[in-house]
Amino acid sequence: MRRFLLLTLLALALPLGGAVAQSRDVAGSRDYPGIGRFGGSVITGYQVKDFDATRLQAAPFKDGKAADERKPEGRITRIAYRTAAGPSIVEVSRNFETQLEKAGYETLTKCDTDVCGGIPFSEAVDSLPAPQMWVDGFNYHYYAGRKAEGGRETYVTVLVSKNNDDVTAQLIVAQVGAIADKMVDAAAMAKGLGEKGHIALYGIYFDTDKAVLKPESKPTLEEIAKLLRGQPQLNVVIVGHTDSQGTYEYNMDLSRRRAEAIAAELAKSFQINKARLRTAGVGFLAPVGSNANEDGRALNRRVELVAP
Repeated sequence: MRRFLLLTLLALALPLGGAVAQSRDVAGSRDYPGIGRFGGSVITGYQVKDFDATRLQAAPFKDGKAADERKPEGRITRIAYRTAAGPSIVEVSRNFETQLEKAGYETLTKCDTDVCGGIPFSEAVDSLPAPQMWVDGFNYHYYAGRKAEGGRETYVTVLVSKNNDDVTAQLIVAQVGAIADKMVDAAAMAKGLGEKGHIALYGIYFDTDKAVLKPESKPTLEEIAKLLRGQPQLNVVIVGHTDSQGTYEYNMDLSRRRAEAIAAELAKSFQINKARLRTAGVGFLAPVGSNANEDGRALNRRVELVAP
């Protein structure tokens, strides 16, 4: 209830028309392959995490409580949309459901406000924060589906609601998978630099389209610092890499800023001399996997240490 009241107050505080002022998708966002969007919508929120957990309801509430709650873990994509005034919640929902059926998803549940379980149900599902996604606990439609293909299990949810006259919709896709062991210790870094002149690191984390290091990056940063302290004569180039989603210029800039953020953190928190750290960003110019599929793109999103 608290969450709903907060969203309601925020909605009332937003100037009329303010919600439709956004005419372009948020930077770096894109539709989920094979699903797409309702015509005329813009992306208002976008988040992709290589490993995370989501919360979905595979059945309506029973006696005010969850009857089949699931929390799949793996690669989670969250996309929020907003339409202009015109379409109904039902129309947007049915279009998504039809598309998901074509994509091979089996329906776990689909329900509207009263059947789902009202406000408690809307508070018991994953959603991006306002104003990226607006959820009216008195007026929404929910869908949850599942697909098993090629040994991979995927869950999808669609939550459709309204804010003033605009329809808001959120798509969440969870590709279930075990967390990858991305830790590379100082000894492995030294070995890679000595044998190949470079080492790829996947244990440094940023939010999508951002160059601010996440706290989960600390163990890998500690190992880099350990490597450099153990070899005082060693200087390295920190090179940022991206996948091919987005423009050339955008990815070159993002990869450069991420490399710079790593060097700055090593100097600030680990007292590594800045003179020993050079940075570069090469965007998607040095792929190690195919950018035509998600597994390849995940390999391409990395940081490398290079011995000059």
